[in-house]
Amino acid sequence: MNPLRLLLVTQRFWPLAGGAQRLMANLAIDLAARGCNVTVLTARWHPAWSTAFRFHGVPVVRLPHAPEGRWGTFRYLVSLARWLRRNVGRFDVVCVSSLQREAYVALRAVGRRLPVVLRAERAGSRGDCRWQAEACCGRRIARCAQTAAAVIAPSRIVEEELAVAGYDRGRICCVPNGVPLPPLRTPEARTAARAALAEAHPALELTDFTPLAVHIGRLRAHHGLHTLVAAWEAIVARWPNARLWLAGEGPEHNALLRQAEMRNLAGRAIVVGTFDATDGLLAAADLFVAPSPEPGTGVALLEAMAAGLPVVAADTVANRQSITDNRDGLLVPPDDVPALSAAIYRLLDEPQLAAALAASARQRAEADFPLSRMSDGHVALFERCAFP
Repeated sequence: MNPLRLLLVTQRFWPLAGGAQRLMANLAIDLAARGCNVTVLTARWHPAWSTAFRFHGVPVVRLPHAPEGRWGTFRYLVSLARWLRRNVGRFDVVCVSSLQREAYVALRAVGRRLPVVLRAERAGSRGDCRWQAEACCGRRIARCAQTAAAVIAPSRIVEEELAVAGYDRGRICCVPNGVPLPPLRTPEARTAARAALAEAHPALELTDFTPLAVHIGRLRAHHGLHTLVAAWEAIVARWPNARLWLAGEGPEHNALLRQAEMRNLAGRAIVVGTFDATDGLLAAADLFVAPSPEPGTGVALLEAMAAGLPVVAADTVANRQSITDNRDGLLVPPDDVPALSAAIYRLLDEPQLAAALAASARQRAEADFPLSRMSDGHVALFERCAFP
């Protein structure tokens, strides 16, 4: 059989560094390593970016887009439809990240000639089903999306949302997200990671004795980050040299910095920007905090677990699918500053507990959320759709 010719469509891709972007990047690399002929089609968010390049050997095509405004989105969607029609014969399957505008365009452009598989990336108030219910033209897009060859749900929560929204259960395929498994953490690796970060930027310089907590994700108001900064005030009262790093970009960047200054946490709770890869950041850290009450892609949480970090996370239905409280991490009520402070304090104050939770988290990620299993599920579904 000839290699599967696969097109991955995602509006955001490297060097943008959100969870969904890292997931699609890892998936593309792993599928290519399995012998699939993979191409990524994405948006060109900055005029200085090249229109075509290779990402770890995977060809990536960028289409014109503007960072803000309806005109930029319209231009991108028109370019997407034209590109798909011109290149439809090059692929066996098109996989689109999200059930939003790109999904509609792909189905209308090539859906009658080529299997189109959609990926619902998240659940809840920021999820695809809610977007389809509330956005302008969302219901029309939903009706079109329901004609896709298949829809991938990354969790049972998303699967149930899709079914309730009217998607045919026979076309919904639950494929849990997966992440690569990095080398085991060691004190030497932690020291080396901290040295590398300090060399990259002086503001990231730490000693081996500095406790470091990290969060990775979009800086949005509903992600619980203001709760986390407030909770950090109690931590520095006990450990004055402790550091909290918020890695990511988003609209709350300046508000978080102002909050840190108002609480006398300047330099102790900082926004460190985005990272092309999270391995070095996680290797340098002592714990990971996921305070968001909203279900997201969960990729950063899984990456932290795979890295062997002890985790404190909001006690949500989505997080309970990844973490068993007091076994794989600590779960705390969402938006509860004292509870979040107490959990972080506990991990810093009880190194044996932190080590046990970290080891269990690594085992859970290796057993239940490996990248290889996610790739297996995608390949099996793509082959069923392409060669029925």
